[in-house]
Amino acid sequence: MKVTYNWLKDFVEIKISPKALAEKLTMAGLEVASLEEKGQDFVFEIEVTSNRPDWLSAMGIARELAAITNTKLRAYSLERRAYSKKVDAKHYPLNAKNSYPLLIRIEDKKDCPLYTAKIIKDVKVRPSPAWLKNRLELLGCRSVNNVVDITNYILFEQGEPLHAFDLDKLVLKFSSSQVLSLRIIIRRAKKGEEITTIDGIKRVLNEEILVIASEVSELKNLRTKELTNRPVAVAGVMGSKDTEVTETTKNILLEAAAFNPIIVRRGRRSLGIQSESSYRFERGVNLEIVDNVSWRAAQFIQELAGGSCVLAKRSELTKTKRKRKSITLELSAVNKTLGINIPAPKIKKILNSLEFKTNPVRNTKSSRKKLKISNGAKIKTKNHFAVEIPAHRSDVTQDVDLIEEIARIYGYEKVPQTLPTLKPQVCVGETRDLPRSSFKEDIIVEEGRGLVSLIKSILVGLGLNEVITYSLMGKDLLRDCGMEQGSIEILNPLSKEQEILRPRLIPGLAACTAYNLNQKYDYINIFEVAKVFSPSIALVQEELRLGIALCGIKSLLFEQGLIKDSVGFLHLKGILEVLFERLGVREYNFNIEDNAFRIAVYVAGQNLGLMAKLEKSVLDKLDIKNKDVFVLELSLDRLLLFINLNKKFSHLPIYPGIFRDISLILKDEILVGDILEAIRKEGRPLLREARVADYYKGKQIPPGFKGLTLSCLYRSDERTLTEAEIKPVHSRICNLLTERFRAQVRSCPPTPSTKQNDGKDSQDCAKSL
Repeated sequence: MKVTYNWLKDFVEIKISPKALAEKLTMAGLEVASLEEKGQDFVFEIEVTSNRPDWLSAMGIARELAAITNTKLRAYSLERRAYSKKVDAKHYPLNAKNSYPLLIRIEDKKDCPLYTAKIIKDVKVRPSPAWLKNRLELLGCRSVNNVVDITNYILFEQGEPLHAFDLDKLVLKFSSSQVLSLRIIIRRAKKGEEITTIDGIKRVLNEEILVIASEVSELKNLRTKELTNRPVAVAGVMGSKDTEVTETTKNILLEAAAFNPIIVRRGRRSLGIQSESSYRFERGVNLEIVDNVSWRAAQFIQELAGGSCVLAKRSELTKTKRKRKSITLELSAVNKTLGINIPAPKIKKILNSLEFKTNPVRNTKSSRKKLKISNGAKIKTKNHFAVEIPAHRSDVTQDVDLIEEIARIYGYEKVPQTLPTLKPQVCVGETRDLPRSSFKEDIIVEEGRGLVSLIKSILVGLGLNEVITYSLMGKDLLRDCGMEQGSIEILNPLSKEQEILRPRLIPGLAACTAYNLNQKYDYINIFEVAKVFSPSIALVQEELRLGIALCGIKSLLFEQGLIKDSVGFLHLKGILEVLFERLGVREYNFNIEDNAFRIAVYVAGQNLGLMAKLEKSVLDKLDIKNKDVFVLELSLDRLLLFINLNKKFSHLPIYPGIFRDISLILKDEILVGDILEAIRKEGRPLLREARVADYYKGKQIPPGFKGLTLSCLYRSDERTLTEAEIKPVHSRICNLLTERFRAQVRSCPPTPSTKQNDGKDSQDCAKSL
């Protein structure tokens, strides 16, 4: 949102520099992204959050500024002349002679709660005065003519979009001898209808788009003959080219309305249009000012373009006065939340400056019920007061919102820095364990302090990147991934990509992988911890799951250099094994299903999820070419029940260990895990550890084979082992590798018995391969 320094001075008396003003606005929550000097003025660009549409106008910023600087907000101004804030039809007597009978019809009041229209005749369309041109151009808005510029000026001033139609073009210039009536219809577009918008582009409409249509009828012999019903504007977005105001326009119809934000957003997205009007309608406009702003615009047009307002119409909904919401605020809650003591008069003054009305709370049954006070007790009226919420503050719904407003205007910098006081708790001779069920609930709700946070830390430590995908997804994506299972549909989705609540994490991760590959990333290693949703008897069943996706070529740094390896099931399995090991999950196994592309993951006999390789048909639909994508999806809700973080203490070894390395070549399909498990069993009890020390693939290794260097540690808790004790065990292990796994074993020089391997042996093995 852009606003100028001089424009703000029209509403508020400012005695500080633009730079100081920018700092004050930022400290109060209106973050000034940039401050630029242009000519004799300064332009502020303010970052506006989606819940504060009242800041999308000079008046809204001025209202905040008046509260921040403790000054009064002035009434409207025009060419330095003051006008009453209350502007209505009494100031402008209507003359309906020589005017078209005008009717307004809204097909669905949910789409358009309020619509007003005014006919202004005999205007003179010409260039705008220099001051108006300059003010709009400072905001980046191109000057068109005096009528259009006035509607844009009011939009930036009040935050209420307006639109001016050429009235004669609306009625298609029928002969003045005929008696005609003009009807403005707010309806959904018909499929296939077309409109050429002001930007000159012909657009095809659909049933999701709200349009303003004009219907001209001819009255003959008390019978109405419909002559035309055509869309003349996309409601809340943009008008049509053939009804725009030009230099030849003499009569105009001025529109001011409030449209459903969701409908406007759908229409704007469907047509690919972005405008200042749609930006405001999507966030919601203040219904209470629509009619008043419309009269202000009519007054403005008569001031600068002449003419007279001969007719004014509005929809019947405005006759029903909306009841404003009231929130009971407790003074002690303000001071307790903020940690400071703000006097009640100061609190009321702050709220009143933001146009909140404060009233005393009565000792009624309903008031006591709201405050959860028993009927026998009385409300301390000095400590409570009712706050009436203004129409432009739809974001304020509870007392904490009011407390935030008080803190903003009072000044966060005035809140003293104090350390929290914690009461010490001493527990002697006993330990307390949380019940596992309640512990699990706390873990899921408070991710940052529970096991979920630990799981994320482990995965990040393994080199994975966390992603967060939308919980809403499209049916097409689910279908493309071959997962057409039961899902929960959204009644009024904003787009086809947000039709259902996700039943699985894999489709979102697959789409994320496709996007990153399209951005020229060679290696994708991502994970997500999030909830999935499925239909149940209790309406919706939620489950916390872990999803992982791997794709591309991984670079591995070994002692002999950098090796590039295509990711596969083994990488995914390795990640899961490390995760299980660090979480204390012991009883797990992997079962290859009938389909070679799927591996089920079992923990303590329970199926917790699966690992899979996406099929080529799925990759083609995601536009992933010449790449394999491996995915994992696991139920964390069930995994949390098997986590055991208790650690067993083991004494530090008294006697030194002896390392022996084994270099071997074996087939790719042989699992390293099976080899290590067999070695550990064969070498007991002297073999204490067996691990992969080196991995090699190159020209010296035949296709379909891999080179490994295994490091074996021999040690006893009773004595220092001798070569004679180690040699037969090491020989048995070498024979096992040769006979059971058909490996080609090449011995390496022995390592000194009391010293750990320094890595040279592994390098020698790599050279020998």
